[in-house]
Amino acid sequence: MTASLPDKPDSAPGRIIIARHGRPDANREAWLDWRGYEDWWDNIYQPASLAEGQTAPDALKEAAAASHTVFASTLQRAIETAQAVAPGRELVIDPMFVEAELPPPALPGKFMAKTWGVFARCSWWMGHARGRESRPEAEARAEAAVVRLIEAAAAGPVVLCAHGWFNRMMRPHLRSRDWACVLDGGDTYWSWRQYEYRPE
Repeated sequence: MTASLPDKPDSAPGRIIIARHGRPDANREAWLDWRGYEDWWDNIYQPASLAEGQTAPDALKEAAAASHTVFASTLQRAIETAQAVAPGRELVIDPMFVEAELPPPALPGKFMAKTWGVFARCSWWMGHARGRESRPEAEARAEAAVVRLIEAAAAGPVVLCAHGWFNRMMRPHLRSRDWACVLDGGDTYWSWRQYEYRPE
């Protein structure tokens, strides 16, 4: 899959805000072996809703209220985040923005789910996809996702509610197309970054 855009947009684009979802209702401190972690990822974490008692940051809600388009991945935690950020708005829900896979390496012993997440991401990054979406496939998807966001931003500001690692994978593709990060909110739940088109 190859994603491409003209060197310069046809019209002055709006901003792009890329947010991480809120805290999911999934116990990341559960002790599991690698098979248990794989089951936890597929059947607990991935379909999880947001944990109760959270509110979207006011600044992010204000940015969404001023946006032209609000995107979310198809995972429930991202959809509920977008609904909290932009209540009452019609959302563009797209599987293009789902999180990159986290297949665990077959290591002995039990660890917390969050520790398996570190093992799995390192293993996946080095090429061990175990039949799931590979790093090159996810990188191609991240490039295509950036194209989708930039095309939407031509009509006005865009907000995307998605996932920590996949959001990170989109950053180099934004930079390569002259979209600069002008506000860096970090990588915690409910955090976001704002990008603006700033050609050299």
